[in-house]
Amino acid sequence: MRAARKGSLIAGMLLLASPSIAAQGCLRGINLSGAEYGKPPGVYGKDYIYPSDATITYFAGKGFNAVRLQFLWERLQPTLMKSFDRAELARLDDATNRIKEAGMTVILDPHNYAYYRGSQIGSTDVPDAAFADFWKRLARHFKNDPAVQFGLMNEPFDVTAEQWLGSANAAIAAIRGTGATNFVMVPGTIWSGAHSWETDRLGGANGTVMLGVQDPANNFAFEVHQYLDSDFSGMHDTCERADDAVAALENFTAWLRKNGKRGFLGEFGGAANTDCLTGLARMTAVVNENSDVWTGWTYWAAGDWWPASEPLNIQPTKDGDRLQLKALEHGNALPAPTAACPALK
Repeated sequence: MRAARKGSLIAGMLLLASPSIAAQGCLRGINLSGAEYGKPPGVYGKDYIYPSDATITYFAGKGFNAVRLQFLWERLQPTLMKSFDRAELARLDDATNRIKEAGMTVILDPHNYAYYRGSQIGSTDVPDAAFADFWKRLARHFKNDPAVQFGLMNEPFDVTAEQWLGSANAAIAAIRGTGATNFVMVPGTIWSGAHSWETDRLGGANGTVMLGVQDPANNFAFEVHQYLDSDFSGMHDTCERADDAVAALENFTAWLRKNGKRGFLGEFGGAANTDCLTGLARMTAVVNENSDVWTGWTYWAAGDWWPASEPLNIQPTKDGDRLQLKALEHGNALPAPTAACPALK
């Protein structure tokens, strides 16, 4: 979801499954927002927060098997090409471990829109080498943990696909250079939209240019995001373009199959009205029914600090589950399947 909305949001369970089992099944997940809030560095517990045990336990108990975990690059690495901040790394470790202990896969999500302190990745101030260094350090830390997947970057948007391809390949090379075999999620540019995947914008379509991704391990998926509102931003509580959103996923599915690639729906969401709920169920059905090319999905979003009035919020209220949960359960999608996911083999 675009930065405008996210910026406005500031203000001991038993193991259900082992992490190895969670890592094998197709992903049925949730974005747990909070650690990307505020201006870095910020004060922990005041400006930003990682998910609580109660939130993790709730979603694990509902049958989710994955969490896309947001954080900020600047907080984890205050100076480019330098060591990680120990306190922030400890917080990221703690959240990751608690999610894994609940039987869920963690998808690490540096939620930076391809920027670092206001400068774009690939620029003079933030060269590809700095992005690669960040991922080299993160990969070394979480190396070869099958329950930790690497999302390269959230929603690059005003960068050409050609430029972003170079940055992504530099990061992947750095990850594999550590010996890490973790699964990698590779977004496209233009907000990673499925609807624009094959549209030529800013000099080259994602669907053409991103075929140049180079992964020696061939252990990656293309990450797309897709909302259902008038401009596909996820910033409205209406879903008048649900048909177009479903068609976008169907077209992306065909692209994946044609090119022998894998995909992941990293963000999608809708409000608690009939159009949105029906659209959400249809979207997850596309992913769920094409598990040969889709590794899964993570709904946007939940988190301990989300306002109760936020339309896309699926954090439970004092009265219980949100209506969107029923849409995600459609077709027996939850609890998540434990059988090995064809796209993750």
